[in-house]
Amino acid sequence: MRYRFYQIALVLIAAEVLFYFYWKPGLWSLVLVVPILIIGVRDTFAPKNTIRRNFPILGNLRYFLESIRPEIQQYFVETDTEGRPLNRIFRSLVYQRAKNVNDTTPFGTQVDVYRSGYEWMAHSLYPINGGMDHDPRVMVGGPDCKQPYNASVLNISAMSYGSLSKNAVLAMNGGAKQGSFYHNTGEGAISPFHLEPGGDLVWQIGTGYFGCRDNHGNFDPDKFEEKAKTETVRMIEIKLSQGAKPGHGGILPAVKNTPEIAAIRGVEPHTTVASPPGHSAFSDANSLMHFIKLLRDRSGGKPVGFKLCVGRREEFKDFCRAMIETGIKPDFITVDGGEGGTGAAPVEFSNSLGMPLRDGLSFVHDTLIGYNLRKDIKIIGSGKIVSGFHMIRTMALGADICNSARAMMLAVGCIQALQCNNNTCPAGVATQDKMLMRGLNVKDKTSRVANYHKETITSFVELLAAAGISDHTKIERKYINRRVSMTNCMTYEKLYPPMEEGALLNESDSIILD
Repeated sequence: MRYRFYQIALVLIAAEVLFYFYWKPGLWSLVLVVPILIIGVRDTFAPKNTIRRNFPILGNLRYFLESIRPEIQQYFVETDTEGRPLNRIFRSLVYQRAKNVNDTTPFGTQVDVYRSGYEWMAHSLYPINGGMDHDPRVMVGGPDCKQPYNASVLNISAMSYGSLSKNAVLAMNGGAKQGSFYHNTGEGAISPFHLEPGGDLVWQIGTGYFGCRDNHGNFDPDKFEEKAKTETVRMIEIKLSQGAKPGHGGILPAVKNTPEIAAIRGVEPHTTVASPPGHSAFSDANSLMHFIKLLRDRSGGKPVGFKLCVGRREEFKDFCRAMIETGIKPDFITVDGGEGGTGAAPVEFSNSLGMPLRDGLSFVHDTLIGYNLRKDIKIIGSGKIVSGFHMIRTMALGADICNSARAMMLAVGCIQALQCNNNTCPAGVATQDKMLMRGLNVKDKTSRVANYHKETITSFVELLAAAGISDHTKIERKYINRRVSMTNCMTYEKLYPPMEEGALLNESDSIILD
């Protein structure tokens, strides 16, 4: 039975040859039959593929079906609440807001409100009628900052040019310009496509020091100063780690290191370039603080901070002690959750390394309060933030500002095809294939990014008003509820007990959050 297709192909070829000699009809049918025979011969002698060897021709069907499994799963199998990493409800929400169409839902929630893990916000019987700030903003900049930045509460998280296409970067930065919010460059340096639309930028500097490195890959202060003083660069972010692959470096293969990419990143073209796991410009908490001061001074006093996914808690407490000891503080700290995304990450790193956002965010916020440092440092939260409720939940745990990457990708047309690591993104978002990216209309997607931002901020403000909260700075953990079992619900205030200000200044480290 397993050789039946093989046998049919042989019979058809024999029949065609006989027909040719007796009736001279031509050999047109061999166009279909001979390739099948060739596939069968190849499969029979395939040295490394058991299925094809055992089931010539027929075995290929397995691999074809496997190749289209993600599409079948997404379009025909998964429910609106089951899709991963983002379910269809949230994907549709982004698309609707980006297109500025009706984003309401009919017939009630599809979410099981009695399952463990369900969360909701406590509303007020005395909601606020009017007078709400519909463009809430946060001033970032501590006592040593000379050029503080007034940031929106929702912005574009770090994604490099190279990971994203030219058109995607242009659309995102154009949307940031229209909506007056910032666009994080990612560690791949500032490209011309980040600068062309004129949107505000947060320049992220990773371990490769792209755009500010010398010929040996070390940090170059002069090159940094030249770019940091660019008008649209509003803040500087030192990337210590990211949620998708904390503690993992990266490789820019020689084949992808085109002259254009090389010029942007400040490397030699057509060479393999490594981003090491750790920084060479500093080696401990104290030297990190001095590096922050160097960047602040060289940038003309712009806000400087760092991004991390929380790992060892004692290392972050070392940062806090170093701030007190040196008197140098970052202007902001970006907390990335272990659920954060990237174009490509090892499975073990993506699934099993790094503290999730809610745990990491509450820890960072509480630790800063415990060391009496919170008032001078703003916190940015990043990790699967899509809706207004996600923003409020993130702020309840300590964030002042939210960053979103995947929602902004959806706004420019991403369909969650999960091909970011193959350079085959069908939507032209996460690819350098010119034939694919040409389908991404920059003008149209620019408006969609701005629309998504505006409508999500509107939803955020409406939720605040419904809860009787007049200002986003007054969000507290007590407003967010979580079902921990069928019959037991707890507020975030009980799940994440708040820290008393200054409580850690005179304690032995055994008390706090260990």
